[in-house]
Parts: sequence; structure tokens; C-alpha cells
Amino acid sequence: MQDRGVSTVRGTRLEYRTHPTGFIGYSTVRKAVYRGGVSQDAGQDAPHDGEDGTPHDTPHDTAPGAQHRTPEAAEIRALVDRLRRLVLTYKFGIDEVMTKISILRDEFRHMQNYNPVEHVSSRLKSLESIVAKCRRKGIPLTPEGVREHMFDVAGVRVTCSFVSDIYKVRDMLMNQADLTVLEERDYIAHPKANGYKSLHLIVQVPVYLSDRVEHVVVEIQLRTIAMDFWASLEHKIYYKYARDVPRHLTDSLKLAADVASSLDSSMERIHDEVKAIAGADEPVEQRDALLTPEEMLRNFWSAAEVEGDALRTSRQD
Repeated sequence: MQDRGVSTVRGTRLEYRTHPTGFIGYSTVRKAVYRGGVSQDAGQDAPHDGEDGTPHDTPHDTAPGAQHRTPEAAEIRALVDRLRRLVLTYKFGIDEVMTKISILRDEFRHMQNYNPVEHVSSRLKSLESIVAKCRRKGIPLTPEGVREHMFDVAGVRVTCSFVSDIYKVRDMLMNQADLTVLEERDYIAHPKANGYKSLHLIVQVPVYLSDRVEHVVVEIQLRTIAMDFWASLEHKIYYKYARDVPRHLTDSLKLAADVASSLDSSMERIHDEVKAIAGADEPVEQRDALLTPEEMLRNFWSAAEVEGDALRTSRQD
């Protein structure tokens, strides 16, 4: 026999179960069971991952005469607070990575005649999504368990114009002393069977809080515009069909991936030819736009002196 109940803590609705061995765990939406700190899967993957999420109960043996322990409200509240604090540190980790990329973009925009970064976006898993994934993957529903086993809570996506730009940005990030690359998955050199291409970096960045330093894991995805367009369409299709996509659509997606790859290659070849013809010289108006603050001040004072001399001359006349 199991005791079960529902508790709502600061807007988060948690269903809990207990077991003779003690407190088992929580779930926000579906039924989940956590025994000894490790969850026992109670259903298929959730719909937001594109698979059927119909839950089912996992039976457990109970000892005759065993005592049940119902989790206290304070215990539930403490867990929710710890998890929300954890999510906040991941948000700060995204901020750190976004700042690094923003600095690189501004440097290229103002100091060079080319910017390899077209667009940057970020994604942070909600508390509900974290709890659901813990249930599906058998991850302990604790901040420590999430840190150790879940590497996609925080994500940053960098969209570049060309494939060479992807590796250029990758190298610039890897050269930063306070950013540690834990894993690199190169799906550009080795595409997935369905045609998916992207460069994934699992990195760790320090986040300086008021009382400690947290080393936060962030996933960075680097893609070309064509890769990003294809991946967005593929995700929508797999979500719509709950991953049971008809064969003719998967074949069409693979063909589209090949076309996108060909487009990337053609556009980069054209870009390289244009650069070779134009040479290294920059248009005058672009050189003026890339002046340093000191040079801009010098030009301003020189222009002011010229205008002052002209004004004095006109008064003397």
C-alpha cells in the first residue's frame, strides 16, 4: 500500500507518494516514483519531447506492518525552493555565455569588417520540465542529481552564416580561460542519420553568487542559417506526429537536409570568391565607422579647431 497526495507550493502542483522505505518523490504532472534517491520510470517520454506520455503505475512490494511517512509541507517547500534556486543559477550561466558571445559580436562589428555571428538565442528548462525529465530518465530529483546527470537545462544557440564561421566561433570560445569544454559533438562532420547537422558544445562557466561560486553547465549549439531552418522544421514535424513520422516525410526531410548542406557549401564558395576579388581593402565609410574612441575624439577636436579658425576669420573680415 502506498500513501499519496497532492501539494501546491508557490504555484507548483506536486504529487507525492510514500513507501515503507520512506519518502519516495514528487512529480509535477504525471505519476512518478523515486526510490532511494533514484527514480523509477512511470511512463513514456513526455509529449513536449515528441513522444506519447501516457503514464502507468509501477508496482512496489510492501512489507507487512511497515510504517508510512507522509512528507511534511516544509519538506516539499524546501525541495521546491532548492530546485528553483538551481534553475536560477542555470539562468545566470546562460547570461554568462550570452555576454561572452555578445562581446565577440561587438568586437567583430566595430573592429573588423566581418561578423561571423548572425543571431543568438537562449533556452532555459522550466522547473516542470526538469521534474518530468528526472522521472523519465531515472535522475534523482535533487539539485545534485540534476547537476550530475542533466546537461541541457541551459542552452544557447548561435546561428552563423557559414560552416567555417561555426568553427571560428567554437575556437574563440574554447580559448577563453574561464570556459571549460566538457564535451564536443560534431554533427556537421558526422551528421545524424536523419540529416541533422549542428555543432554541440557542453561547457562549464563560473557564476559568482553572493555567497559562493557555482560552476554551471550550459549547452551551446552552433548552426548555419540553413541548418537552423531545417532543425526547426524537423522538430515541428516530430512533435506533431509524436515521433511516429510517416516514412515519406522522413525521406523528404533527409532530402531537404542534403539540399541545405549543398546550399551551405555553395554560399560559402561564393562568399570566398567575393572576398578574393574584393581583397583586404575596406571601403572608406566602413573604416570611418571602425575608429577607436581616441581617434573619434581627435577628429572631433580637429574639426572644432577648423570651425573655430573659420569663425574668427569671418569676424575679422
